Amino acid sequence: MTVKPVKTAVIGCGNISDIYIQNAAKWEILDLVALANRTLPRAQSQAEKYNVPQAKPIGDVLADPEIELIINLTTPDVHAEIALAALRAGKSVYNEKPLAISREDGRSLLKEAEMRGLLVGCAPDTFLGGGLQTCRQILDSGEIGTPVAAQAFMLIQGPERWHPSPEFLFQVGAGPLFDIGPYYLTALISLLGPIRRVTGSARKTYEERTIGSGPKQGQNFSVGTPTHIASILDFASGPVATLTTSFDVSVSAGAAINLYDVGGALLEIQGTKGTLCLPDPNAFDGPVRVRGLNEKEWREVPITHSYTSNSRGIGVADMAYALRNGRSHRANGEMAYHVLDVMHGVLEASRSGRHVEVESDCERPSPLPTNLPEYQLDA
Repeated sequence: MTVKPVKTAVIGCGNISDIYIQNAAKWEILDLVALANRTLPRAQSQAEKYNVPQAKPIGDVLADPEIELIINLTTPDVHAEIALAALRAGKSVYNEKPLAISREDGRSLLKEAEMRGLLVGCAPDTFLGGGLQTCRQILDSGEIGTPVAAQAFMLIQGPERWHPSPEFLFQVGAGPLFDIGPYYLTALISLLGPIRRVTGSARKTYEERTIGSGPKQGQNFSVGTPTHIASILDFASGPVATLTTSFDVSVSAGAAINLYDVGGALLEIQGTKGTLCLPDPNAFDGPVRVRGLNEKEWREVPITHSYTSNSRGIGVADMAYALRNGRSHRANGEMAYHVLDVMHGVLEASRSGRHVEVESDCERPSPLPTNLPEYQLDA
């Protein structure tokens, strides 16, 4: 049965927009009709590059009655502002992560969407990739038994070394926890369910950073948020996890994931029958490795699911199918808000020196089927 494509527009045409625009063209469920940006020439350039029919001012996109879905790729400080404007214009919206900077703004988006019968989605959608969906199947099969614990870390040299304009990555609403943490938290929540309590310690190692590349190379800028955060996460289903995110250190003997030669990472879940070593949650592929209690070596598990290339935007497509078929979508606003709530809780715990109970909740998203046709999620 043919489903009417969802007319879609992108607001925010920065670097991340390239992969979203390229991938949107591959999904029959998405009809990308317009691009918008704070500076119109950038939108025009991207529209010409990728053969998108229109480049418009943001206000014109929001006023277009035919557009049903907005992909909001603006900077984090205006995620909530743009998303709220889209909802008030009668359009569902999919944000780049994080959902918002503050809990209040995040709650406002969910409330507005519910009131208007619209959908809110949010990156990351990497948990829908073949690698992490294979991990979901392994967990659900009981191969490693009952999950007991998880450990994760992401340790990299600061992005000021390579990013030409890195200042925003070191301000409130960013830093390693808010910029990279959502990949790890979303992966863990999609596999283990919601988090009920958090503890954390955080520090800002350097008051200033120096830009290492591009036209501003050598310029210093002030750091406005913690850059090394260690946390303990108590899951409602029982497991206890540790998560460390850092822009201050880069080498660990325990790293299973090589991060572009500037750092290392680890993500694994330990169960009563064995351990699951997960792939980079900022990617869509493997490797996936398992080691049982009586096994002497790790064994790599074949990937069971589709979407192992850079499939950013699969969450948007899933949301478009949800709009047409009246079902729930997986990279949804409730889970994104839970991630936001958890991250704020970790920083609150560091400031207060106590455990913080997580007030929000979310459902564990349903897994994707195996053997899906390319660029199709619903039959």
